[in-house]
Amino acid sequence: MNFSNIQIKVLNKTLEVIQGTTLLEISKLVEEHFKYPIILAKIDNEYLELSYKVMENCTIEFLDLTDSFANRVYVNGLIFLVIYSTKEKYPELKLRVLHSIDKGLYIETNQAITSDIVDHIKEKMEEVVARGMEISKINVTRMDAIDYFKSRDDLSKVGIMKYNTNTYVTLYKLGNMYNYIYSQMPVNTDSLTAFDLTYLNDHGFVLTFPTIYMKDGIKPYQHHPKIFEVFQDYRNWEKVIHLENVAQLNERVSTGNISDLIRIDETLQDQRLLKIAMDIETKRDQVKIILLAGPSSSGKTTTTKKLSMYFRSFGMNPTMISMDDYFVDREKTPVDENGRPDYERLDALDLDLFDRQIAELLAGQEVRVPTFNFLLGMKEYRRTLRLGENDVLMIEGIHALNKEILKNIPEEKKIKIYLSALTELNLDNETRISTTDNRLLRRMVRDNRTRGYSVEQTLHNWSKVREGEEKYIFPFQDDANYTFNTALIYEMGVLKTYAEPLLYSVEPTSPYYPEAKRLLNYLKVFLPIPSEDIPDTSLLREFIGGSCFHD
Repeated sequence: MNFSNIQIKVLNKTLEVIQGTTLLEISKLVEEHFKYPIILAKIDNEYLELSYKVMENCTIEFLDLTDSFANRVYVNGLIFLVIYSTKEKYPELKLRVLHSIDKGLYIETNQAITSDIVDHIKEKMEEVVARGMEISKINVTRMDAIDYFKSRDDLSKVGIMKYNTNTYVTLYKLGNMYNYIYSQMPVNTDSLTAFDLTYLNDHGFVLTFPTIYMKDGIKPYQHHPKIFEVFQDYRNWEKVIHLENVAQLNERVSTGNISDLIRIDETLQDQRLLKIAMDIETKRDQVKIILLAGPSSSGKTTTTKKLSMYFRSFGMNPTMISMDDYFVDREKTPVDENGRPDYERLDALDLDLFDRQIAELLAGQEVRVPTFNFLLGMKEYRRTLRLGENDVLMIEGIHALNKEILKNIPEEKKIKIYLSALTELNLDNETRISTTDNRLLRRMVRDNRTRGYSVEQTLHNWSKVREGEEKYIFPFQDDANYTFNTALIYEMGVLKTYAEPLLYSVEPTSPYYPEAKRLLNYLKVFLPIPSEDIPDTSLLREFIGGSCFHD
């Protein structure tokens, strides 16, 4: 076959290469312009692995791990690397990649480990990176893949294959190990240079890596015991009911047993929230303020209203205040680096007014509190409050856990609650379900239902939302007195039925098409779960509709 020269444009320069040249070979010509190793490339709105051969004139955008899509691929490459290195060093040691924790992943082991073992695994990983081993991909029959994973005693992947109807599947190969992975991959281990392992306990360690929010590489791991304990609590419950991965969830759906699971999960979540409410009630003579915060689509509205209902059953009278009503008037709103109003900054709130009015309410005074008119961009004063003996203030907002608010109020008068959808269900032993993706799908469905937003509008806003969470919510999660998990073990199968049609509406020419395609591929592994058996008190109803607290 004869190959001619083609012209490519990269970094605003035009280069001439031989037809059939790989993206990896082309990347070597420009890698000096990147801070980190190049992971992926983008041509005509499509993300491509560096093994792709360029056959015609095109414009190429190379991406390192500072790009969110490439960063996800980088992390999946690291997971493959740690699994391979562990198998090479300790053949009997099996790993389970469980959940995110402090910009890292908690990995559980089937046998007791020491810090020395973790150090040896890290040394092996560094050796494999230095050797520059190829990560290649092959197509095999689904039945051959099932046989391979059976031979590895990886029943979680065998279970996933049961719900894959394709004749052939794509596996990735590193050394003599094959893996089924739900994303693209780096083509060589030599790009996986930035990582760290931290020994956590005798059955687990943390894999950390640079994220798009880190400006200077990897920060030292900081343990978050409250969040970790909530994850472990749910993990232990999943083990008890034998539901730890999607294959086991799909089995419940396919055998018609999903209704019982929905009722059990809803009951358990309500009991956990009731336990928090009962504990707070024992402090009612002292606590007068309950502050609630959590990232987007964590179910703050439903959780707050349920808590309020529980408090009323104890004879307490909860009074709701939203920190959003204390925005400064629009002309005083701070702007971001692009000159756009930034409503997520702390100084977007009139903190002097907020602190003063809360103190006055606690002192028994009658206060005319604001309601922010978002249409006019200003506060209006139509509501008067006075706290009685059994009254308690419930204050919700993204800054509710920030130490800079209500500094004039004694700590013993305040209770802080952190809410988040801490997804603990796994796709398989080596692939977690991202808590961020869970919240994104929740928001996507709700945005479309309540605001008429398209998927593209939600995705456009999401990056800004995520930046705000990283700056103003996550740093304060450890300051909470209680952490409440709003995730439901069955919810992805329900969200699939609502989100899939919306995701298919994104056109291939859209800049958000790759992300929509990624989410569609991710949802394929779930069997759909109908919503008929979900009670109207469910937190999930906040997003799919039919909530007795909202609609």
